[in-house]
Amino acid sequence: MGVVFDIKRFAVHDGPGIRITIFLKGCPLSCWWCHNPESISAAPQKVKKQLKLNGKVYTEEETVGKEVGVSEVMQEVARERIVMEESGGGVTFSGGEPMLQSDFLLDLLMASKKEGYHTSVDTSGLARQEDFEKIIPFTDLFLFDLKIMNEELHKKYTGVSNRKILDNLKFLSDNKKTIRIRIPVVKDVNDSEENISQTIFFLKTLKGIEQVDLLPYHHIGKSKYERFGLKYKMPDQIETSDEEIQAIKSKFENEGFKTKIGG
Repeated sequence: MGVVFDIKRFAVHDGPGIRITIFLKGCPLSCWWCHNPESISAAPQKVKKQLKLNGKVYTEEETVGKEVGVSEVMQEVARERIVMEESGGGVTFSGGEPMLQSDFLLDLLMASKKEGYHTSVDTSGLARQEDFEKIIPFTDLFLFDLKIMNEELHKKYTGVSNRKILDNLKFLSDNKKTIRIRIPVVKDVNDSEENISQTIFFLKTLKGIEQVDLLPYHHIGKSKYERFGLKYKMPDQIETSDEEIQAIKSKFENEGFKTKIGG
């Protein structure tokens, strides 16, 4: 059994083709820019939701996160089989951090491969190396977040060191896995010349990097924080301009990396 907080159908940014993305609840990081605060706690949560109808405001309680079994999840995945097969898609396990529910994730991946689905795991990289080792045979693609190279800045903005994250990325590379790097681009946080150069230098030491996705910061998740009783740490954050994102994209492309803006 595991806890899932969302299922997204017809996903086109979480790996090749049209996919179904399963969001597992719980995350060991506390990134300032997180747009899914409902994913942080590992347990189901009861929160209040406001609805507006005919000029009146109504409040109702909703539960975010549901404990489910592997068979229940796979029934949902099976409904998308035709779309996935015709588009070259598959199933992606995201979060939160799916590796936080490593046993459940392993069972889901094994069940998915048994059905012949292409599998992808979207991860922050913060997990035990032995847990990555267990899922390697059943994972076709890793979507791997790479946020900040400087360890102290990484601690400041995510609450954790990046040492284990970088070690796990190298571990996946050494095991010849296909990897798509995802970089959330946050103005004045990780878009500096120094951080971009350090990121490129590190990635050039690895193998299996299929693509680099640049994910511009946005305010979409801001309204969720109050509902979950969390402080939004970037209320006045300026979004990165198209010109700035394009300039960063060019730097990666000039070093030979296939690079895309967006997932």
